[in-house]
Amino acid sequence: MSTNNGQSGLFPALADERLEDLRRAYEEKAIKAARRTVRVTTYVLATSVAERRADQELIEAHVHGEGWKLALSSFWDFGQAPPIPDRTGFGEASRYATQGFAHGIVAISRQAITTDNAAYEELLHFLGSRGVFLAYLSDTA
Repeated sequence: MSTNNGQSGLFPALADERLEDLRRAYEEKAIKAARRTVRVTTYVLATSVAERRADQELIEAHVHGEGWKLALSSFWDFGQAPPIPDRTGFGEASRYATQGFAHGIVAISRQAITTDNAAYEELLHFLGSRGVFLAYLSDTA
């Protein structure tokens, strides 16, 4: 299988797997460093208020299922996925967590954050170096 640039369709899957391994490593490190109840904030990217509420409820159920505690604040952006630097809500969630109010940020899926592998890897390193992890509902196996 080839893409337009001639690369095998296998390479994107390997990149996604490598990034997921990196995400999980930062998650494990942050959880271990928490030494108490893991506190997370939520992030929702939605196109409507109803979608935001529905996603928030799903995320909260996932958080409770993991045994984590919800932080006092949650964050969201409306509309289609703009680049990460242009998202006010995600920027606020990142600042909130990196200031020590949460150990992690939980979203519905990676696609709610970004599908750009380079931007995603940069974000993982940025948050991870500050003791913050990203988690998604699709994490459950």
